[in-house]
Amino acid sequence: MTLASLRSFGIRLATAAAIVLQLGATSTHAQEVKVTIDNFTFNPPELKVKVGDTVTWTNRDDIPHLVVSAGKFRSKALDTDNSFSFTFASAGDYPYFCSLHPHMTGMIKVE
Repeated sequence: MTLASLRSFGIRLATAAAIVLQLGATSTHAQEVKVTIDNFTFNPPELKVKVGDTVTWTNRDDIPHLVVSAGKFRSKALDTDNSFSFTFASAGDYPYFCSLHPHMTGMIKVE
């Protein structure tokens, strides 16, 4: 191989590698995960999600509930069929509860 053909091959290889890396970076999609509030419980009570994922809580009870993680997020009062969503931007454990019914608890673990 000549120096010119080696250079051309190297440029093509670098271009292909950049395309593959770009495709790999865009194939990772944030997920939307649902939690149902029903019969005074969060279901599922514990979730594992990735940074960038969004969790949506939907109240199926006949009475209002709030979703609170101290210092992280707080919903408004959720009446029947109302929802609240939060996108997790940082890894960590996010314990949460209903501030109207403190025995209702849940956990989001963000990796």
